[in-house]
Amino acid sequence: MNENTRVKRTKKRKLRKRAIIILIPLVFIFIGLSYAGYLYAKAESTLSDSYESHGREKSDLRESAVDPLEDNISILIVGVDASDVRNNKNNSRTDTLMLATLNKDKKSVKMVSIPRDSYVYIPEVGYKTKINHAHAYGGIPATIETVERLMDIPVDYYVKLNFEAFIEVVNAVGGITVDVPYELYEQNSKDKERAIHLMPGKQKLNGEEALALARTRKYDSDIERGKRQQEIMKTVIKKAISINSVLKFDDIIEAVGSNMTTNMTFDEMKSLISYGTGKGSLGFDTYTLEGHNYQPGDTYYWQLDQVALNETKQMLKQHLDLNTTATANRSSEEASTAGDGESVNY
Repeated sequence: MNENTRVKRTKKRKLRKRAIIILIPLVFIFIGLSYAGYLYAKAESTLSDSYESHGREKSDLRESAVDPLEDNISILIVGVDASDVRNNKNNSRTDTLMLATLNKDKKSVKMVSIPRDSYVYIPEVGYKTKINHAHAYGGIPATIETVERLMDIPVDYYVKLNFEAFIEVVNAVGGITVDVPYELYEQNSKDKERAIHLMPGKQKLNGEEALALARTRKYDSDIERGKRQQEIMKTVIKKAISINSVLKFDDIIEAVGSNMTTNMTFDEMKSLISYGTGKGSLGFDTYTLEGHNYQPGDTYYWQLDQVALNETKQMLKQHLDLNTTATANRSSEEASTAGDGESVNY
C-alpha cells in the first residue's frame, strides 16, 4: 500500500467519524421532536376529553372571566373516593380539598388544604355539616360554591381526580420515595382492610402504598393528614417533571386523562407551563386550616377558627391581587355561617 492510498483511507475514516458525530445528535433530536410531537398530540386529545365546564363561564366573585396567560388564577383540587367497588361515582364524598392560588408575576403558588371534616355551611342543602359532604350533595358545582363561600375567594378552575389517577401516576413515574412516619395498616383502593402494611422510615412506595399513606388518619389527625397529602403531591410533581420521567410522560398523560375532569381547556393548561420556565424558580407555599375538635352529638367535626380564617382569606386575596375587602356582598347572617379556619405555613 503506497503513501497516497494510506492518506486517502485515513481521510475517509476521519470523514466517516465526523459524519457519525454529527449524525448521532441529529438522530436524537429527530427522535426527541417526534416523541414530543406525539406527546403533544396525545395530551391534546386525552386532556381535551377531560373537559367538563358544568355550564360555569366564570366565578360569581369575578367581574369577568380570567385568562391564565394574563391573570392570577385559583384552582380547586378535588380528590374523590369514588371507585367501581363502591359504585359511588355520582355521590362520592371528597377525600381531598386543596385551594391553590397562582400569581403570574411572582411565579408563586399558595396551596391551602381544607380538612375534610371542616364544619361549614353548604348552600346546596342550607345548613352546616362536613365540607366533604358537599360533593355528595351536588357534585363539583356544590363543592365550588361551598369553598367560595367559606374562603371568599373566586374558584376559577377545578381539577377533579379519583384514586385511580393517583395510583396510576405514582406507578407511571416508577414510585416515589417518602418518609413514612409510623407503622401503619390501611385498606387498599378496593377497600380490602389491612391490605397495606408499611413500616416507619424513608422508603420507595408504589401507587397503592402511597395512596394508603395519603389517606390514613388513624394514627394522628386530619391536619397531619392534609400536610402529608401536600408533601406527597409535591413529591409526585417533582418526580413527574424530572428528566428521568421524560419517557414516562405517555403513561402519565394516560393516567391523568382517563381519571380526571376539569373546566380548563387544553390551551389554558398549556399557559401554566410559564410558571415553570423563564427566570427564577417557582415558589410553592403550603398551608392548612387549623381549628379544634368539635362534637356536639354523635358526629365529629373540625371546628375552624374564624379569626385565623379571615387572615388566610386576606393572604389569598393579596396573592391574587384582589381587593382585600369582601369580594361578595353577603349579609351578616350569611357571613356568620361561612365557617372558621387558620393558616399555618410549614
